Amino acid sequence: MSRDDSDEAFVIGLCSKVLGEQAETQHRFEWLLGDPSINGRRVMLPVDGYWPGHQLVVEYREQQHDQPVAHFDKPGTLTISGVHRGEQRALYDARRDTEIPAHGLRLVVIRPGDLDSDSRGRLRRNVDSDLEVIRKLLTRESDEDRVMDAFRTWLISQGWTPVAPTDPWTDIEAVRGGERLIGEAKGRTSEPGTDADIAYGQLLRRMTGVSADIRYALIVPTTSVRAVQRVPTHVRDLLRICLYEVTAGGEVRQLH
Repeated sequence: MSRDDSDEAFVIGLCSKVLGEQAETQHRFEWLLGDPSINGRRVMLPVDGYWPGHQLVVEYREQQHDQPVAHFDKPGTLTISGVHRGEQRALYDARRDTEIPAHGLRLVVIRPGDLDSDSRGRLRRNVDSDLEVIRKLLTRESDEDRVMDAFRTWLISQGWTPVAPTDPWTDIEAVRGGERLIGEAKGRTSEPGTDADIAYGQLLRRMTGVSADIRYALIVPTTSVRAVQRVPTHVRDLLRICLYEVTAGGEVRQLH
């Protein structure tokens, strides 16, 4: 079976569908390295799927990652790590688990048991049920994360490319041609008015550039729409601040 027909490719494809962004498969980072060989060379370890717009890595770990499988482990053959392939696999998985979050990326690990699979860990490829599970696995825990993920996916669909923020405290920054968007997001809160005022203050501190090609975004859930609209439209227009609503269903709407 080719990699394109594998369960891994199936899972990564479903993740891309949920995220609205095509994965970079078998992506390698300069800082994620294997053990040195005899000549001291260290290869970059691949990850199954990487979505730069979401700053997300997904690893699909089949049964051989969690239990001995002689066919994959080759217990009679030592690797450059001085252990057989099964032990090296566990070592490199642990390295991914540590290094990926340490470099500011989110890591989600998916296993056959999470999805519709048989006793051998082979997926039955029930698209509808597997999509629902993957959607839950990729969902962030906080509502602000939910708002951010929905808005990031929408930005990508509109031709924007998320980039590393100029200011590390900025929630999201994206470019499209000569345009640049700098955004602050808020989730559901018991004090939407206070949080809206704080968000406006945060945006004001981000206004360090004078280019007319830079605009600013305040992204909020439906429950905070009334609070952010207390600032008059003409003031927001002067400051180049756009308002975006993220509904409970994940739909993004630009407000006036």
